[in-house]
Order: sequence, then C-alpha cells, then structure tokens
Amino acid sequence: MSYRPYQQIQRRKSRQISVGRVKVGGDAPITVQTMTNTLTTDVDGTVAQIRLSEKAGVDIVRVSCPDQESTKALHEIVRQVDVPIVADIHFHYRRAIEAAVAGAACLRINPGNIGSAERVREVVKAARDHGCSIRIGVNAGSLERHLLEKYGEPNPEALVESALEHAKILQDHDFHEFKISVKASDVFLAVAAYQQLSEVCDHPLHIGITEAGGKRTGTVKSSIGLGSLLWAGIGDTLRVSLSAEPEEEVHVGWEMLKSLGIRHRGVRIISCPSCARQGFDVIRTVAALEDRLAHIETPLTLSIIGCVVNGPGEATMTDLGITGGGAGRHMVYAAGKQSHTIDKDAMIDHVVEMVEAKAAAIRAAEPAAIAAE
Repeated sequence: MSYRPYQQIQRRKSRQISVGRVKVGGDAPITVQTMTNTLTTDVDGTVAQIRLSEKAGVDIVRVSCPDQESTKALHEIVRQVDVPIVADIHFHYRRAIEAAVAGAACLRINPGNIGSAERVREVVKAARDHGCSIRIGVNAGSLERHLLEKYGEPNPEALVESALEHAKILQDHDFHEFKISVKASDVFLAVAAYQQLSEVCDHPLHIGITEAGGKRTGTVKSSIGLGSLLWAGIGDTLRVSLSAEPEEEVHVGWEMLKSLGIRHRGVRIISCPSCARQGFDVIRTVAALEDRLAHIETPLTLSIIGCVVNGPGEATMTDLGITGGGAGRHMVYAAGKQSHTIDKDAMIDHVVEMVEAKAAAIRAAEPAAIAAE
C-alpha cells in the first residue's frame, strides 16, 4: 500500500528530556502515559495496577503523593515496577523532595504554587540531584487567581501565560528538564491552548483532554482533541483521561497512535460493521479475537470481513485476513493472497494460531534484519 497520509505529518520540533530511561521530545517516540487510581500507600494494589498497564504497553505511569506516607510507599513501588514513575505533587514542596529521594523519575508540580523562592530552589536542587525531570501541569479548572482576574475566565491565553510563568521560574534556576501540559475538559479550549503554546516555545508537550468522561464518551472526546493535535504534529507524550481503569487509558492511547500511523504495537484489526450479507458473526468474532490477541505486541494487521464485497480488497492490504464465504467455510488470506478455507467453528482458534505464528516469525527475523543493516 503506497498511500500513507500520515507521512505528511510534520512533528513539531521540541527539546528532549528524560523521564527515567524514557526520552520525551525531540525525535523520541510519542509516549503513552496513565495514572493509578489506588491509594499509593497500598503498595501491592498500586504495583498490580501498574503491571496491568505495563502489559497494555504503557511507557510512563503517574501516582499521587499527597502525604508523607505516600512518598514512603513510592520507594517500594518504584523498586517493583519497570516503567518510570511520575510523582503527582500539588502544593507541598516537601512531598516533591521526598518523592525525588524515593526514586521518582519525574515530579508533576507547578513551581509557582509551592511558596517561597527558597522552597522552589530546594525542589529544583532535589530534582537535579536525583535525576528527576518536572512536568508543569496547567489545568483550566485551577488557574491562578490573577489570571482569572486578568482574562475573566479560563481561555487559551490564560493557560499559555500560566505555563510560561511556571516555566520561567525553572529556567531562572537553570533547570530545563521539564515538559508542559495545558489541559482542559473542553476540547476546543485545550486544543487552542496547545496550539498557541506550541508556537511560542520548544518545550516538550504532554497532551491530554482532562476529565474527559467515561470509557466511551471520554474516548470520543480525547480522540477528537488529541487526534487533532497529533495530526498537526503537536505532542511528545500523551495521557487519555478516562473514568475507567488505567490500562483502558493505555489501550486508547495506543489506538490513537496506531490509527495515525505514528507508532505500531500489537494486532490492528480491520473489520466490517456486519450486515445481512455476513457469512459469520462478525461482531462476536472480532470481540473474541481482540481479547485473545491482546497479548501480541508485534505489529500486525488482520482483516475480518463478513462477506466478499470488500473482504478480498481489504485482505490484500493486511498481513492476514478472513472473508466470509458460503456453506459455512471462509477464505483465509496470507500476505494479501488467498491461502485456504476454514470451517466457521474452527475459525477463531485458527486465526489466533496464525497470528501467533506470524508474530513469532517476525520476531525471529528481527535479529537477522538488524545484523544485515
């Protein structure tokens, strides 16, 4: 397939920072984040939640550190997981220092909100001494009073001004390992703020539509907002904020990147909505395959089309495919060509076996491909 519209995306140039071992900005891949919703003091529960997100493909995880007990627990959490951990700090500068000492890879804190210049210096020193980056997190729901008085309401200009004020504090302390977010629950407000901010600085941007809603409504809102930004080349790391389990946020984030051709992971299923022409139950087949193929990390495409109207054409553009046929037997495609037929009762198991075999073959060929380069 030669038509690749995503190749037209010109990604905004930004500085690169480190969040633990993960690079953010510059030419690094756009990373997917989430946040735990357990009590951080519940080490076992928090670690279990992070591990589920790791299986889903998360790159960075944020945890809340509202009190000293949480920053103490953070040390044990960091020790037990593989992904970098961002400590979510709001106003208490000591929590930020404690989190840096505990092993946080990044501190989510707005320096202008933590008090005196001396406190800011102490937080910056702790971040520098322990290799922490910082995320400046501006939110339309918690803008500073002087900006609300100036602008009358949250608007893009207010969000951008807040972000740059916080950034200047860090820059004045010669600290540049930071990224910025300017989130709002209103899609238009958030997108406009990110667009304006992207034009006036080269700081890496963490993009998101905050408090987007439940799994379905939040996915739609986030896809519209984040999709618009990503299509414009804006965004170095993202979080989809859903009233759902953290791993669901990760799945949606990955689907956005995969849909735009920005990153690839796992099986991308192309399927029809089903109709009276279908030769098998497309809806239940796709649901079963999504569940049974969730463990596959190797990028693959799979077409599941219920009839021969669009099935053969879609199959020519995917690694593997199934097209519904008559008499309970369906055509299997491999590398875009007809391969063999399969009975409907054995179809799902057969597709899973083919995908697993294809993924294994790709993984086995990777060392040879690297050596050839």
